[in-house]
Amino acid sequence: MAHAPAAGTPAACAPAAVTPAVPYVGRFAPSPTGPLHAGSLVAALASWLDARAQGGRWLVRIEDVDLPRCVPGAQAVIMSQLAAFGLHSDALPLRQSARHAAYETALERLRATGWVYPCGCTRKAVDEALRGLGAEPARHGERVYPGTCRSGLHGQPARAMRMLTAPAPSQPEATLGIEWTDRRLGPQCQDVSHAVGDFVLKRADGWWAYQLAVVVDDAAQGVTHVVRGADLSDNTPRQIHLQRALGVPTPAYLHTPLVLAADGEKLSKQNGARPLDTGNPLTSLREAAAVLGLQAEGADMTAWLADAAARWRARWPA
Repeated sequence: MAHAPAAGTPAACAPAAVTPAVPYVGRFAPSPTGPLHAGSLVAALASWLDARAQGGRWLVRIEDVDLPRCVPGAQAVIMSQLAAFGLHSDALPLRQSARHAAYETALERLRATGWVYPCGCTRKAVDEALRGLGAEPARHGERVYPGTCRSGLHGQPARAMRMLTAPAPSQPEATLGIEWTDRRLGPQCQDVSHAVGDFVLKRADGWWAYQLAVVVDDAAQGVTHVVRGADLSDNTPRQIHLQRALGVPTPAYLHTPLVLAADGEKLSKQNGARPLDTGNPLTSLREAAAVLGLQAEGADMTAWLADAAARWRARWPA
């Protein structure tokens, strides 16, 4: 039976219990689909400053779980760019492409506890189901899955694996609300059932979805604080839902301002963002800090980074 994605009263949000921040572990997790650009540097600098301001560890994770989109050699370029700006990881980078066994174990655990079910729907079938419910799919927005395969595959082959968005597997008809407090954006709440619907953990092409991979890896690396771009904020409630279902800690979150392109959209590789110029790193760091609302002083890069970390500590205590 299909479930209308946006009908009824939004779910009340259940607060997320945040893990104590000792010891501090932060991370920067770029996808190797090309070199870092100005927007990437803002996110990298913010996460590095947060870790250094708290005397914590800063890790780099290469999110190459979607291998078809990855560019050969991009990881080496990214690590070289970070080094040019004085941003050095405290451990060798973790590569998601080497983590398939961990993701499979997590998926099986979720399936065994009733959180995951197979889905046979194509994108076209999802769109047709949404139209049948009077909900025209947004061209570039979230396709809110209407729950078509919750009651079974009805003779279709399984294509993907979806995560149930409900307070518990025993309450599949109840809506799921997630509340959390972002360190910059303040109190947040999302009715995940109506805003997203049951979301994919393993795709039809066999690749792992971002939501599962990031939760499993944050837990495995002991990440206590996630600092990333504001465009990823709406992923947070899905990840908190997964953390609860897997019984792993929930980090503290801080979502940073975005660098925008000339058309007002987020600066990205897809809209022609130029690779970072490492020829004058201090200038680029100052520009990135300005996006974060931070001014620092220092005659050279080392002194500037130290001053920036001290100012960050005063502005964003963990």
